[in-house]
Amino acid sequence: MAARIEDYALIGDMQTAALVSRDGSVDWLCLPRFDSPAVFAGLLGTDEHGFWRIGPADPVPEQPVVPPLPLPTGFDSTGEFRALPPTAAAPAQPATRRRYRGDSLILEQEWDTPRGTVRVIDFMPPRGLPERGAVPQMIRIVEGVSGRVRMRSALRMRFSYGRIVPWVHKVEDPANPENVRTVAVAGPDSVWLDGEAETYGRNLTTYADFTVQAGQRIAFALTWQPSHLGPPDQPDAEEALTATEEFWLDWASQCTYQGPYREAVVRSLITLKGLTYAPTGGIVAAPTTSLPEDIGGVRNWDYRFTWLRDATITLSSLLRTGYRDEARAWREWLLRAVAGDPENLQIMYGIAGERELTEATLDWLPGYEGSGPVRIGNGAAEQLQLDVYGEVVEALHLAHMTGLARNDHAFLLQLRLIGYLEQHWRDPDEGIWEVRGPRRHFVHSKVMAWVAVDRTIRMIEETPHEGPLERWRQLRDDIHEDVCENGFDRERNTFTQSYGSKELDASLLLIPQVGFLPPDDKRVIGTIEAIQRELLTPDGFVLRYPTSGGEEGLDGLPGDEGAFLACSFWLADDLAMIGRVAEARQLFEKLLSIRNDVGLLAEEWDPRLQRQVGNFPQAFSHVPLIDTALRLNACGGLPGM
Repeated sequence: MAARIEDYALIGDMQTAALVSRDGSVDWLCLPRFDSPAVFAGLLGTDEHGFWRIGPADPVPEQPVVPPLPLPTGFDSTGEFRALPPTAAAPAQPATRRRYRGDSLILEQEWDTPRGTVRVIDFMPPRGLPERGAVPQMIRIVEGVSGRVRMRSALRMRFSYGRIVPWVHKVEDPANPENVRTVAVAGPDSVWLDGEAETYGRNLTTYADFTVQAGQRIAFALTWQPSHLGPPDQPDAEEALTATEEFWLDWASQCTYQGPYREAVVRSLITLKGLTYAPTGGIVAAPTTSLPEDIGGVRNWDYRFTWLRDATITLSSLLRTGYRDEARAWREWLLRAVAGDPENLQIMYGIAGERELTEATLDWLPGYEGSGPVRIGNGAAEQLQLDVYGEVVEALHLAHMTGLARNDHAFLLQLRLIGYLEQHWRDPDEGIWEVRGPRRHFVHSKVMAWVAVDRTIRMIEETPHEGPLERWRQLRDDIHEDVCENGFDRERNTFTQSYGSKELDASLLLIPQVGFLPPDDKRVIGTIEAIQRELLTPDGFVLRYPTSGGEEGLDGLPGDEGAFLACSFWLADDLAMIGRVAEARQLFEKLLSIRNDVGLLAEEWDPRLQRQVGNFPQAFSHVPLIDTALRLNACGGLPGM
């Protein structure tokens, strides 16, 4: 059974990523890319759908136990394993403690057992390192800290999201017959296991039983390779560990933010880097699919793609923390993805800019904690969401204002986007939250159309570029007037989710942040206070909009969802902007408190279950964390300021 979402930690090589649970089980890994089929899909099913667990073979007591203890079944009097067929993986028992090694994506988990302490070091070497090849590898080093600890590795590879059992066999190295490697092959894929402990197969699972003592390190490596090619090179685990640590520490040291809560900011930046597809610069929203927004419900989506609306806030965070190379790569990805047909702008693209993201369901997977269906692809890519035009233009304007090298193609793209908006800004759309119900005139979409026109006007005013300024100034005024006339409820003194609606929407919190109205405008303050009254959970976090429980609601879906964490950070931003800085800081600290023990956030927080829900870790949660920290720091809203 999969662990709680917050019990996972992320490791990755900036082309794919794995989730490792507290019990040492890798329950999610797609190879060779973020959006490839999973080799380990136990996260969305059971152990039968693939996992790799390394952990102590002895039970780990909740309280200290004084040895000696009776030997468990399967061990002889010397404490070594007897050659008995195993019936299961190592006991699924949580680590006593875990952490990332400094500012890196190298995970260290430790278990205190009756016979000693053991550490498992998990990482994926970045493929661009000089010491590395171009294929993905996951390396696991078992290190004895004290005593002698019996360990078990259980590896169950299941290709194509847990559906295909590969052909697993051993291959001898012709140059060194003592070097035997294990390979799993199915169709175009092969995965090679190299290890310093002898392996054997039982029940379609590859096991290794071994003992590690203080100061000893035993390494395993899993390498993906196209099946038509020869064996990949065997990695030097220690060399790869050193190179990986140097890479991450060097990268993290470039962060220019030195304010309070720097640890949370840097961890979020490292997470964003880990979600970046290095060959193109695109950033996936999350490395997972179908982790539910409502446990047991149907709000399960594939987030292994790149959303255009992430562009503005991601660029802002990267540029304001010193990461210009990443911001430049993100802008170039954006230009390539949108090129050729900007009038048919999609809200999301594949990590290399692919447009075809056909949605399908995987019926053989029961879903996380029974939350079906499990989906791959994302049908929302075909929706009309007018807000993305504003977000793209805002991103390009931000890049220009912060001094990224000029790109004439970017301005030509802006002109074409504005040309489209001139004709279509009055159209209804599906909105920022990708509702599966009917199209509406969403207020946020209209506001972002205003942003697109406003930023283009500013660009022309500030550069030698030319354009029909008077016509666009009138267009900007028309959109502004339309929103204020049709999207504002005067009786309640609040903007609403859509024209004619009485419902609220947390995206309205962005109105002062994008400059549509100043923070001290009574309509802005009224909207903030209305959202606090109507969209806050009992523990003070923000819902995106009202849901209907068991019935189909405004978004065309049944069921509820948790508090959307990005919206909660937006509320903290707004509170700081209107001068309620202490309240903003309190909310920010509450949000930091629900990060898991290694600093990661999912998409949402379930106030009933008091747990993280939704895809994990979520870029759209970590980016606003960075932005809110920077905003509070700038206005003196953090401790020590």
